[in-house]
Amino acid sequence: MPSNTLNGRTFQVDDEGFLTDPGQWSEELAADMAALVGIELTPAHMAALEFMRSDREETGSTPTLRRMNSAGGFDVKELFTLFPGKPAKKMAWLAGLPKPVGCV
Repeated sequence: MPSNTLNGRTFQVDDEGFLTDPGQWSEELAADMAALVGIELTPAHMAALEFMRSDREETGSTPTLRRMNSAGGFDVKELFTLFPGKPAKKMAWLAGLPKPVGCV
């Protein structure tokens, strides 16, 4: 199994770089990972990541953008602004979760 090291923290990842053990996640790791993709985490970013983590714990699945909107009340356009490009994939990566179903 591949691993990455970032600022002295080593963590296990899959072939696409997603954490394989969500227990290795921390807010500090998320901030360091976000910096790699040019994002500085704000409370709005963290609210989305925290919702993803709690929803995954409850449902067993990484939430999609649709679920972020319907169950979490997040505005999809705002998520695209906060996490440019592929927000669901970026949020899952930063939250230490598997890629959501349907993401390429």
